[in-house]
Amino acid sequence: MNLPQNVVCNLDFQTELKKVLEGFNGKVFVLVDENTEKFCLNKLTLLAEYKTNVIKIKSGEEHKNLNTLSQIWSQMSECGGDRKSLFINLGGGVIGDMGGLAASLFKRGIRFINIPTTLLAQVDASCGGKLAVDFNGLKNEIGLFRNPDKVIISTEFLKTLDVEQLKSGMAEMLKHALLYNEEYFFELKEFNPLKPDYALLSSLVETSVKIKNEFVSSDPTEKGLRKMLNLGHTIGHAIESYSFETSSPLLHGQAVAAGLVCELYLSNNYLDFPHTKLMEIVRYINELYKPFLFKFDAYEYLYSLMTHDKKNSDGQINFSLVSDFGKYKFDCKCKKDDIFQALSFYNQINL
Repeated sequence: MNLPQNVVCNLDFQTELKKVLEGFNGKVFVLVDENTEKFCLNKLTLLAEYKTNVIKIKSGEEHKNLNTLSQIWSQMSECGGDRKSLFINLGGGVIGDMGGLAASLFKRGIRFINIPTTLLAQVDASCGGKLAVDFNGLKNEIGLFRNPDKVIISTEFLKTLDVEQLKSGMAEMLKHALLYNEEYFFELKEFNPLKPDYALLSSLVETSVKIKNEFVSSDPTEKGLRKMLNLGHTIGHAIESYSFETSSPLLHGQAVAAGLVCELYLSNNYLDFPHTKLMEIVRYINELYKPFLFKFDAYEYLYSLMTHDKKNSDGQINFSLVSDFGKYKFDCKCKKDDIFQALSFYNQINL
Protein backbone atom coordinates (compact mmCIF):
# COMPACT_ATOMS: atom_id res chain seq x y z
CA MET A 1 0.00 0.00 0.00
CA ASN A 2 1.12 3.54 -0.75
CA LEU A 3 0.23 7.05 0.30
CA PRO A 4 -1.43 9.23 -2.37
CA GLN A 5 1.17 11.23 -4.30
CA ASN A 6 -0.15 14.53 -2.95
CA VAL A 7 -0.15 13.42 0.73
CA VAL A 8 2.80 13.66 3.11
CA CYS A 9 2.85 12.40 6.70
CA ASN A 10 5.55 14.33 8.53
CA LEU A 11 5.79 15.71 12.05
CA ASP A 12 7.86 18.56 10.57
CA PHE A 13 4.93 20.30 8.85
CA GLN A 14 6.84 23.61 8.61
CA THR A 15 9.37 22.06 6.24
CA GLU A 16 6.60 20.61 4.08
CA LEU A 17 4.79 23.96 3.97
CA LYS A 18 8.03 25.70 3.01
CA LYS A 19 8.35 23.40 0.00
CA VAL A 20 4.88 24.43 -1.16
CA LEU A 21 5.53 28.15 -0.70
CA GLU A 22 9.06 28.24 -2.10
CA GLY A 23 9.22 30.91 -4.82
CA PHE A 24 5.54 31.85 -4.34
CA ASN A 25 4.80 35.60 -4.36
CA GLY A 26 1.02 35.72 -4.67
CA LYS A 27 -1.69 36.17 -2.05
CA VAL A 28 -2.18 33.41 0.50
CA PHE A 29 -5.60 32.77 2.01
CA VAL A 30 -5.92 30.64 5.15
CA LEU A 31 -9.34 29.31 6.12
CA VAL A 32 -9.81 28.68 9.85
CA ASP A 33 -12.58 28.41 12.41
CA GLU A 34 -12.47 29.80 15.94
CA ASN A 35 -10.74 26.64 17.19
CA THR A 36 -7.98 26.38 14.61
CA GLU A 37 -7.43 30.13 14.78
CA LYS A 38 -6.79 29.78 18.51
CA PHE A 39 -4.83 26.51 18.65
CA CYS A 40 -3.25 25.92 15.24
CA LEU A 41 -2.74 29.11 13.24
CA ASN A 42 0.12 30.32 15.46
CA LYS A 43 2.06 27.14 14.59
CA LEU A 44 2.35 28.24 10.94
CA THR A 45 5.00 30.88 11.67
CA LEU A 46 6.27 30.68 8.09
CA LEU A 47 3.17 32.51 6.85
CA ALA A 48 4.41 35.76 8.38
CA GLU A 49 6.75 36.07 5.38
CA TYR A 50 3.87 36.08 2.87
CA LYS A 51 0.87 38.21 1.95
CA THR A 52 -1.49 36.22 4.12
CA ASN A 53 -5.22 36.84 4.56
CA VAL A 54 -7.01 34.85 7.27
CA ILE A 55 -10.66 33.99 6.67
CA LYS A 56 -12.52 32.78 9.75
CA ILE A 57 -15.79 30.88 9.72
CA LYS A 58 -17.85 29.31 12.50
CA SER A 59 -17.06 25.70 13.38
CA GLY A 60 -19.58 22.91 13.06
CA GLU A 61 -21.46 20.96 10.41
CA GLU A 62 -24.42 23.34 10.72
CA HIS A 63 -22.31 26.06 9.05
CA LYS A 64 -21.25 23.88 6.12
CA ASN A 65 -23.60 25.51 3.63
CA LEU A 66 -23.90 27.85 0.67
CA ASN A 67 -24.20 30.94 2.90
CA THR A 68 -20.81 30.30 4.47
CA LEU A 69 -19.36 29.51 1.04
CA SER A 70 -20.61 32.88 -0.20
CA GLN A 71 -18.97 34.64 2.76
CA ILE A 72 -15.63 33.01 1.92
CA TRP A 73 -15.83 34.17 -1.70
CA SER A 74 -16.79 37.69 -0.64
CA GLN A 75 -13.73 37.99 1.58
CA MET A 76 -11.47 36.59 -1.13
CA SER A 77 -12.77 39.15 -3.61
CA GLU A 78 -12.48 42.02 -1.12
CA CYS A 79 -8.85 41.06 -0.43
CA GLY A 80 -7.96 41.01 -4.12
CA GLY A 81 -7.76 37.28 -4.64
CA ASP A 82 -6.87 36.24 -8.17
CA ARG A 83 -6.13 33.07 -10.15
CA LYS A 84 -2.55 33.02 -8.85
CA SER A 85 -3.64 32.96 -5.21
CA LEU A 86 -3.08 29.99 -2.90
CA PHE A 87 -5.76 28.74 -0.51
CA ILE A 88 -4.78 26.85 2.68
CA ASN A 89 -7.42 24.90 4.60
CA LEU A 90 -6.36 24.66 8.23
CA GLY A 91 -8.86 22.59 10.16
CA GLY A 92 -11.10 19.55 10.19
CA GLY A 93 -13.33 17.98 7.57
CA VAL A 94 -15.76 20.90 7.38
CA ILE A 95 -12.92 23.32 6.67
CA GLY A 96 -11.40 20.98 4.09
CA ASP A 97 -14.71 20.32 2.33
CA MET A 98 -15.81 23.94 2.16
CA GLY A 99 -12.41 25.49 1.60
CA GLY A 100 -11.60 23.05 -1.17
CA LEU A 101 -14.93 23.75 -2.86
CA ALA A 102 -14.45 27.51 -2.46
CA ALA A 103 -10.98 27.34 -4.02
CA SER A 104 -12.11 25.02 -6.82
CA LEU A 105 -14.84 27.41 -7.95
CA PHE A 106 -13.23 30.81 -7.28
CA LYS A 107 -11.95 32.30 -10.57
CA ARG A 108 -12.71 28.85 -12.07
CA GLY A 109 -10.23 27.24 -9.70
CA ILE A 110 -7.12 28.23 -7.76
CA ARG A 111 -4.44 26.14 -6.04
CA PHE A 112 -5.25 24.86 -2.57
CA ILE A 113 -3.61 22.70 0.08
CA ASN A 114 -5.05 21.01 3.15
CA ILE A 115 -3.50 20.87 6.60
CA PRO A 116 -5.98 18.65 8.48
CA THR A 117 -5.95 19.29 12.21
CA THR A 118 -8.40 16.64 13.44
CA LEU A 119 -7.94 12.89 13.46
CA LEU A 120 -11.10 12.46 11.40
CA ALA A 121 -9.85 14.83 8.71
CA GLN A 122 -6.42 13.21 8.62
CA VAL A 123 -7.69 9.66 8.08
CA ASP A 124 -10.73 10.48 5.96
CA ALA A 125 -10.99 13.86 4.23
CA SER A 126 -7.25 13.98 3.51
CA CYS A 127 -7.59 11.43 0.73
CA GLY A 128 -10.12 11.21 -2.07
CA GLY A 129 -10.80 14.73 -3.31
CA LYS A 130 -14.42 14.92 -2.22
CA LEU A 131 -15.53 18.54 -1.75
CA ALA A 132 -19.05 19.55 -0.78
CA VAL A 133 -21.48 21.56 1.32
CA ASP A 134 -24.78 20.48 2.85
CA PHE A 135 -28.02 21.64 1.26
CA ASN A 136 -31.69 21.42 2.28
CA GLY A 137 -30.79 19.39 5.37
CA LEU A 138 -28.88 16.78 3.35
CA LYS A 139 -25.18 16.09 3.86
CA ASN A 140 -22.73 16.87 1.07
CA GLU A 141 -25.51 17.48 -1.46
CA ILE A 142 -23.63 20.09 -3.53
CA GLY A 143 -20.02 19.40 -4.49
CA LEU A 144 -17.43 17.98 -6.83
CA PHE A 145 -14.26 15.88 -7.00
CA ARG A 146 -10.89 17.66 -6.98
CA ASN A 147 -7.68 16.78 -5.18
CA PRO A 148 -5.68 19.37 -3.24
CA ASP A 149 -2.23 20.22 -4.60
CA LYS A 150 -0.82 18.97 -1.31
CA VAL A 151 -2.06 17.48 1.98
CA ILE A 152 0.26 17.88 4.96
CA ILE A 153 -0.54 15.47 7.80
CA SER A 154 1.10 15.92 11.19
CA THR A 155 -0.04 14.40 14.45
CA GLU A 156 1.42 17.47 16.20
CA PHE A 157 -1.94 19.14 15.53
CA LEU A 158 -3.80 16.28 17.20
CA LYS A 159 -2.32 17.27 20.56
CA THR A 160 -4.78 20.19 20.55
CA LEU A 161 -7.81 17.86 20.42
CA ASP A 162 -10.06 16.70 23.23
CA VAL A 163 -10.92 13.03 23.75
CA GLU A 164 -14.24 13.16 21.90
CA GLN A 165 -12.56 14.49 18.75
CA LEU A 166 -10.01 11.69 18.88
CA LYS A 167 -12.79 9.15 19.28
CA SER A 168 -14.61 10.64 16.32
CA GLY A 169 -11.65 9.94 14.06
CA MET A 170 -11.28 6.41 15.41
CA ALA A 171 -14.67 5.42 13.95
CA GLU A 172 -13.31 5.94 10.43
CA MET A 173 -10.19 3.97 11.34
CA LEU A 174 -12.39 1.11 12.54
CA LYS A 175 -14.11 1.18 9.16
CA HIS A 176 -10.71 0.95 7.48
CA ALA A 177 -9.85 -2.07 9.63
CA LEU A 178 -13.06 -3.82 8.59
CA LEU A 179 -12.18 -3.22 4.94
CA TYR A 180 -8.54 -4.26 5.34
CA ASN A 181 -7.83 -6.94 7.94
CA GLU A 182 -8.38 -8.02 11.54
CA GLU A 183 -4.75 -7.34 12.47
CA TYR A 184 -5.26 -3.61 11.95
CA PHE A 185 -8.35 -3.79 14.17
CA PHE A 186 -6.24 -5.24 17.00
CA GLU A 187 -3.61 -2.52 16.45
CA LEU A 188 -6.32 0.13 16.66
CA LYS A 189 -7.57 -1.36 19.93
CA GLU A 190 -4.11 -0.74 21.40
CA PHE A 191 -4.61 3.02 21.09
CA ASN A 192 -6.18 4.58 24.18
CA PRO A 193 -7.66 8.04 23.47
CA LEU A 194 -7.65 8.78 27.21
CA LYS A 195 -3.86 8.37 27.29
CA PRO A 196 -2.83 9.00 23.68
CA ASP A 197 0.42 7.54 22.40
CA TYR A 198 1.08 9.93 19.50
CA ALA A 199 3.89 7.83 18.03
CA LEU A 200 1.49 4.90 17.75
CA LEU A 201 -1.24 7.20 16.45
CA SER A 202 1.06 8.55 13.74
CA SER A 203 1.63 5.01 12.47
CA LEU A 204 -2.10 4.21 12.60
CA VAL A 205 -2.97 7.40 10.70
CA GLU A 206 -0.53 6.55 7.92
CA THR A 207 -1.96 3.03 7.65
CA SER A 208 -5.52 4.35 7.45
CA VAL A 209 -4.64 6.83 4.71
CA LYS A 210 -2.95 4.05 2.74
CA ILE A 211 -6.01 1.80 3.10
CA LYS A 212 -8.34 4.52 1.92
CA ASN A 213 -6.02 5.28 -0.99
CA GLU A 214 -6.30 1.66 -2.17
CA PHE A 215 -10.03 2.19 -2.73
CA VAL A 216 -9.84 5.75 -4.02
CA SER A 217 -7.03 5.22 -6.53
CA SER A 218 -8.81 2.28 -8.15
CA ASP A 219 -12.12 4.17 -8.42
CA PRO A 220 -11.60 7.98 -8.21
CA THR A 221 -15.19 9.00 -9.00
CA GLU A 222 -16.94 6.35 -6.92
CA LYS A 223 -18.52 4.20 -9.62
CA GLY A 224 -17.72 0.87 -7.96
CA LEU A 225 -15.16 -0.28 -5.39
CA ARG A 226 -14.82 3.13 -3.70
CA LYS A 227 -18.42 2.77 -2.57
CA MET A 228 -17.09 0.41 0.11
CA LEU A 229 -15.82 3.47 1.96
CA ASN A 230 -19.49 4.15 2.60
CA LEU A 231 -19.58 1.28 5.12
CA GLY A 232 -21.39 2.59 8.20
CA HIS A 233 -22.29 5.83 6.47
CA THR A 234 -25.67 5.14 4.86
CA ILE A 235 -27.29 4.79 8.26
CA GLY A 236 -24.62 6.88 9.99
CA HIS A 237 -25.31 9.96 7.86
CA ALA A 238 -29.04 9.62 8.53
CA ILE A 239 -28.44 9.40 12.28
CA GLU A 240 -26.07 12.38 12.10
CA SER A 241 -28.59 14.54 10.21
CA TYR A 242 -31.35 13.51 12.61
CA SER A 243 -29.18 14.36 15.62
CA PHE A 244 -28.84 17.96 14.43
CA GLU A 245 -32.57 18.36 15.03
CA THR A 246 -32.24 17.21 18.63
CA SER A 247 -30.59 18.63 21.73
CA SER A 248 -27.71 16.15 21.32
CA PRO A 249 -26.00 16.74 17.96
CA LEU A 250 -23.37 14.12 17.16
CA LEU A 251 -19.86 14.42 15.84
CA HIS A 252 -19.47 12.69 12.49
CA GLY A 253 -17.49 9.79 13.92
CA GLN A 254 -20.02 9.21 16.69
CA ALA A 255 -22.75 8.85 14.07
CA VAL A 256 -20.57 6.59 11.91
CA ALA A 257 -19.95 4.34 14.92
CA ALA A 258 -23.71 3.95 15.35
CA GLY A 259 -24.04 3.35 11.62
CA LEU A 260 -21.36 0.65 11.75
CA VAL A 261 -23.27 -1.24 14.43
CA CYS A 262 -26.42 -1.17 12.29
CA GLU A 263 -24.68 -2.07 9.04
CA LEU A 264 -22.64 -4.86 10.61
CA TYR A 265 -25.97 -6.26 11.81
CA LEU A 266 -27.14 -6.15 8.18
CA SER A 267 -23.82 -7.69 7.13
CA ASN A 268 -24.47 -10.58 9.51
CA ASN A 269 -28.01 -10.91 8.14
CA TYR A 270 -27.18 -10.71 4.42
CA LEU A 271 -23.52 -11.78 4.07
CA ASP A 272 -23.03 -13.95 7.18
CA PHE A 273 -20.53 -11.64 8.86
CA PRO A 274 -19.51 -13.75 11.90
CA HIS A 275 -21.71 -13.07 14.92
CA THR A 276 -18.79 -13.39 17.36
CA LYS A 277 -16.88 -10.68 15.49
CA LEU A 278 -20.00 -8.53 15.30
CA MET A 279 -20.38 -8.62 19.07
CA GLU A 280 -16.66 -8.00 19.64
CA ILE A 281 -16.86 -4.84 17.55
CA VAL A 282 -20.11 -3.81 19.26
CA ARG A 283 -18.36 -4.10 22.65
CA TYR A 284 -15.45 -2.01 21.36
CA ILE A 285 -17.81 0.68 20.05
CA ASN A 286 -19.81 0.71 23.27
CA GLU A 287 -16.62 1.27 25.26
CA LEU A 288 -15.72 4.29 23.15
CA TYR A 289 -19.00 6.06 22.42
CA LYS A 290 -22.03 7.19 24.35
CA PRO A 291 -25.26 5.76 22.91
CA PHE A 292 -27.55 7.95 20.85
CA LEU A 293 -30.97 6.44 21.35
CA PHE A 294 -34.02 7.18 19.21
CA LYS A 295 -37.62 5.99 19.42
CA PHE A 296 -39.40 3.76 16.93
CA ASP A 297 -41.31 6.85 15.79
CA ALA A 298 -38.06 8.15 14.28
CA TYR A 299 -37.41 5.09 12.09
CA GLU A 300 -39.48 6.30 9.13
CA TYR A 301 -37.73 9.66 9.16
CA LEU A 302 -34.30 8.03 9.38
CA TYR A 303 -35.28 5.78 6.47
CA SER A 304 -36.35 8.80 4.40
CA LEU A 305 -32.95 10.40 5.05
CA MET A 306 -31.24 7.21 3.83
CA THR A 307 -33.13 7.42 0.54
CA HIS A 308 -31.18 10.59 -0.30
CA ASP A 309 -27.78 8.89 -0.13
CA LYS A 310 -25.85 9.71 -3.33
CA LYS A 311 -24.88 6.07 -3.87
CA ASN A 312 -28.47 4.92 -4.23
CA SER A 313 -29.84 3.80 -7.60
CA ASP A 314 -33.20 2.99 -9.16
CA GLY A 315 -34.98 4.30 -6.09
CA GLN A 316 -33.36 1.73 -3.82
CA ILE A 317 -30.96 2.26 -0.91
CA ASN A 318 -27.52 0.80 -1.63
CA PHE A 319 -25.50 -0.52 1.29
CA SER A 320 -21.82 -1.43 1.47
CA LEU A 321 -21.53 -4.54 3.64
CA VAL A 322 -18.83 -6.98 4.75
CA SER A 323 -18.78 -10.77 5.03
CA ASP A 324 -15.58 -10.66 7.13
CA PHE A 325 -12.56 -8.43 7.64
CA GLY A 326 -11.25 -7.55 4.17
CA LYS A 327 -14.18 -9.21 2.38
CA TYR A 328 -16.95 -6.98 1.14
CA LYS A 329 -19.72 -6.25 -1.32
CA PHE A 330 -21.18 -2.93 -2.46
CA ASP A 331 -24.62 -2.08 -3.88
CA CYS A 332 -26.38 -4.42 -1.46
CA LYS A 333 -30.15 -4.03 -1.36
CA CYS A 334 -31.73 -4.47 2.08
CA LYS A 335 -35.41 -4.75 2.94
CA LYS A 336 -36.96 -1.89 4.86
CA ASP A 337 -38.00 -4.24 7.68
CA ASP A 338 -34.40 -5.44 8.03
CA ILE A 339 -33.14 -1.85 8.18
CA PHE A 340 -35.63 -1.17 10.96
CA GLN A 341 -34.40 -4.31 12.76
CA ALA A 342 -30.84 -2.99 12.47
CA LEU A 343 -31.94 0.27 14.10
CA SER A 344 -33.66 -1.71 16.86
CA PHE A 345 -30.51 -3.81 17.34
CA TYR A 346 -28.50 -0.63 17.93
CA ASN A 347 -31.06 0.65 20.44
CA GLN A 348 -31.28 -2.69 22.27
CA ILE A 349 -27.55 -3.15 22.73
CA ASN A 350 -27.38 0.31 24.27
CA LEU A 351 -30.23 -0.09 26.77
